Amino acid sequence: MAEAAGQAAPEPAESPAEGAVGTRTQAGPWPVVIFSHGLGGSRDGYEYLGRHWAGHGYVSVHLQHLGSDTAVWKDKEDRMGAMRKAAATLDNSMQRPADVTFAIDRLAELNAAKDGPLAGRLDLARLGMAGHSYGAWTTLAVAGQVFVGREPRLRDPRVKAAIPMSAPAAKPWQRATAYGAIRIPLLHMTGTRDTSPIGDTTAEERRVPFDGIDGAEQYLLTFTGGDHMVFSGRPRTMGGGENDKRFQNLILQSTTAFWDAYLRGDAAAKAWLADGGFKAVLGAAGTFETKQPKTPPTPASADGVQPDGAPASP
Repeated sequence: MAEAAGQAAPEPAESPAEGAVGTRTQAGPWPVVIFSHGLGGSRDGYEYLGRHWAGHGYVSVHLQHLGSDTAVWKDKEDRMGAMRKAAATLDNSMQRPADVTFAIDRLAELNAAKDGPLAGRLDLARLGMAGHSYGAWTTLAVAGQVFVGREPRLRDPRVKAAIPMSAPAAKPWQRATAYGAIRIPLLHMTGTRDTSPIGDTTAEERRVPFDGIDGAEQYLLTFTGGDHMVFSGRPRTMGGGENDKRFQNLILQSTTAFWDAYLRGDAAAKAWLADGGFKAVLGAAGTFETKQPKTPPTPASADGVQPDGAPASP
């Protein structure tokens, strides 16, 4: 499920995850990570992440979201216009979290089957989710973000930890209530040049979800000079990306340690993240912030409805 289209994965330096050989040769059951691509992407993208996580003992399931995938821009004269239209289509936003829930349901069926390649090999009690850009929006929705005026709430409580990369920020008037229902640990990722090619989230606003979530442990990795595409793993065709290999190495280290900490309960991995180990490895390549939960606020209403507004663009 981590197969894709031939990108080379950078070799990660040593981290706690490097000692946890994880594997394809063991019988399982394995923890599961679901990945949600960005606008105009596909299940074939972000291969360097899927292969690395799979190599460390995680089943990496890359989804493809119809309506906001590669079909949106292929064979179109105005590709950016087509993608803006897809991003502004409310049904696409609502269907993405539904795709995640469907995938989890289907994985549960395959795991419970009497035979098959996944029968009895998935540990769905240890389920994580990650996504980039529109996929980060999807990840936050599944984690419990409240989207104004929409019901039912899009949260799936089976997801126990998540990694949003380049997440769009809630609108300023939504921020007081948007993140209060999130109760799972998150590793947020962005860069100082992470402006949105489609939406209106600025690089400075990428930290808004981290700042707004108080119900669980939170981490924020910000790459110095990192832009919106550093997380994709795709070769650059228009220049830039001189630090992509280094940044992606750090992405692999930190994300795998995060999964080990929160899906496997690995105390050493958690300490490496929280107590300065990763920050030392990161060095001048970026900043790494941690945040402990406050007293949990009053949850949002059961249907997640708030006064007015709409989902943010990726």
